[in-house]
Parts: sequence; structure tokens; C-alpha cells
Amino acid sequence: MKFISALIFAFISTCASAQDLKSAGDPAKLGFAPDRLERLTLAFQGYVDRAELPGAVVLIARDDKVAYFQAFGFRDREQKAAMTTDAIFRIASMTKPIVSVGAMMLAEEGKLDIVAPVSRYLPEFKDLQVRVEQLDPATGKKDAVMQPQKREMTVQDLLRHTSGLVYPPPIGSGPVADAYREASVLDRNTTLAEMVTKLSKLPLAHQPGEMWEYSLSVDVLGRIIEVVSGMELDRFIEERITKPLGMNSTGFSVTEADRDRLAQPQVDAATGKRPPMFDATQKPKLFSGGGGMVSTAADYLRFCQMVLHGGQLDGTRLLAQPTIALMTSDALKPGIAYSDAALGRMADIGPTPAMGQGFGLGFAVRTEPGRNPLPGSTGSFYWTGAFGTTFYIDPKQHLVIIMMIQAPGPANTLYRHTVRYLAYQALSAALE
Repeated sequence: MKFISALIFAFISTCASAQDLKSAGDPAKLGFAPDRLERLTLAFQGYVDRAELPGAVVLIARDDKVAYFQAFGFRDREQKAAMTTDAIFRIASMTKPIVSVGAMMLAEEGKLDIVAPVSRYLPEFKDLQVRVEQLDPATGKKDAVMQPQKREMTVQDLLRHTSGLVYPPPIGSGPVADAYREASVLDRNTTLAEMVTKLSKLPLAHQPGEMWEYSLSVDVLGRIIEVVSGMELDRFIEERITKPLGMNSTGFSVTEADRDRLAQPQVDAATGKRPPMFDATQKPKLFSGGGGMVSTAADYLRFCQMVLHGGQLDGTRLLAQPTIALMTSDALKPGIAYSDAALGRMADIGPTPAMGQGFGLGFAVRTEPGRNPLPGSTGSFYWTGAFGTTFYIDPKQHLVIIMMIQAPGPANTLYRHTVRYLAYQALSAALE
């Protein structure tokens, strides 16, 4: 047992040094049982050995010290390139919290009012119509009709996904989602301004404020940041968030010098092809605030620690503590409706009362100690990415959990569950 503990601590220290993480700590002193942390190693190595997962990076920090930081398997299985702790991953929807922080920074500067209608910043959205289906009593059939918004979509609606916008398939479904697909609203060769113009010509799927549906809301929010700041979104994020926090490997594409660090999905045995993912080596025209960024586990830990510390890290303050408290509180009204995806396919990550969760301004928020099948404290907040990346922040336990993989869903749900269960089961004591 002592050998295992020493081995894990030596490995963490080596990896932390390689990542310029100066906060490696003794797992036992951080309240972890080293032998139980070893269960994480065995589980993820097993996924790799059985070719279920090409590779992974798992990082667990507590009280600002790294308790576990390990790379597994392959950065690129087909090229036999080993995974490293500094590997870069497409973080997909883990982009959303970063962009949401950017919007709230502008709110703190008095440049953006989150209560204001979106049309104040994007005039094209002023007269959006809402597609609804009404029953024709004469024929007994449902006909689609367009109705005006009962109230205009607000910036807050974008932050909490109550805007009436949706995603194109396969995330979204229905006539409006199909129209998004036909209009190629997420074409990486178009700008955010062009995306907004496309959306302005399509109806909303729901009345703003009445339905929680995961959507292009944060992509639209990214365009608002551009309009308000006068900078393209990639430059704003770099100058105002990632550079001040020292997140040097985080952005909307991988630099040429770092291309050998980019993690890749493995070939699907059923198709003989890699699952589709965007080409992160090419700078896009569309800076997708909802899912277009890349990052490393160590970089994203910096972001998580900033949020956990009430908006500041190492003397750099991005937001005030009350703003962080607002963002990580449930922002959904009682009795709000939920999309079919939130009630079904999203399962344990859906911000529903059945799951003991709500949604804040950029994060899912745990509101109940039970109901959700995964461990975690009330007040915890988190989000995940479509390619399997996930982070979880538990303020009561001073805990941050990060998993980086490149494995599209729904298979990646298992790995997200595993990292949560095994991180919490390794906790053996409260912090002194």
C-alpha cells in the first residue's frame, strides 16, 4: 500500500511539473485514500486496454492542490502516439462557461445588460416569430402557425438556455431544428455575424422564458460579446480570460507548434472511420461560443479554480464574488417546461427537478443532495462536452474533477459516470 501511495504521488508530482502545476499535493493529506484513487487508474486503463476508449487525461484537485493527474492510453491510437498530460482536446460545450464568464465581465463593466432584450445588441432579432402547432378543429390536424414573441428574448435567456432557440440535429429535433440544419447555421466557414443573420430569418421553437432547451444560445451570446466589445470573440477570450489566467493552450484552434499535442478519436470498428469532429488545426471563421474551443486539463483547472475562488486566481480578478454566486445559482423559474432531450437523452445532466438540478448562467447547478444518481454536494456546478470532456466543481468539498477524452456520445456517458463515482469514493476525510 505504501508503495502504491508513493508511486501515485511521484507520478502526480512529475506530471504537475510538466504542466507547470506547482500545486501537487500528497493525496492522503488532501483527504484521499491512495489505494482507492488507484481504482481510477485501473478503470481507465481497462477502458484503453479493451479498446473502448483511445485515451484520457484525468485531473482531480482539492484545496488548490492536485491530488491525481494521469494520462492513459493514446493521444492517437492509430498513430500509436501515447497520451500525455499536456494533450489538447476539443472541449465542445465546455466552451460555454468560458464565454458566459466573458459576457458577465462586460456586464460588470456596465457595457452589457443581461436583462435587456437581445435585439438591443442584435437588431435582427427584434421581430422573431415563434413556430407553434395548433389543432384545426375542422380537420383534426395540427397546423404550424407563426406567433409573435410574448416577450422578447433577453441576454439572460441566452445564458440559461430559455431563449426559444434550439440546436440543429442530432442534438435538436423537430421542424425548427431541421430548418437550422438546412440553413447550415453552424458552418465553420461563416462568421458569427452571418450565423445571426441566418437565425434571424428562422422562427423560434418556443416562447422565450417558457422552455429550457439546450441550444445555440451561447453562440448568439458570443456575437453579442463581439458587438459590445468591438473585438472578434477569439481575441476577446484570449485577451480578457485565457491569457490573464495563464491558459496558454486554450483557444479556438491549435497552433502549428502544438499540433502534435492534439488528441484524436479512435477509428470506429463498425464504420472503419474516425467519428466526425471539427478540424482543430485550422482557425475557423465561426468562433462558436457554444462548442468551438480546445484546451488541456491543466488549463481548464485554472478556469475552474478562478470560478471556485469567486472570480479571481493568483491576484487576477475576472469577476466579483457576487457575480459568480449569481452564475452558479439556479436561474430557472418554478414550473418551467423542459425539452424532450432534457427529460430523456440528457438523463443525469438534465437541469430538471427530477435530477435534483437547475441551470445557472453557464453551468448546471445541483440543487438537491439526492435525486441525481451521481455523487456531489448541493451547490456543486459543472458542464460537459459532446466529445466526452467534463468538469465538476464542488465548493463544499473544495473539489475540482476534470476528465478529457475524445469519444462522442452517448458512449462517453459511462466514462463521465466513472470519474465522478471513483473520485468521490476515494475521499476518506474532510480537509483539516
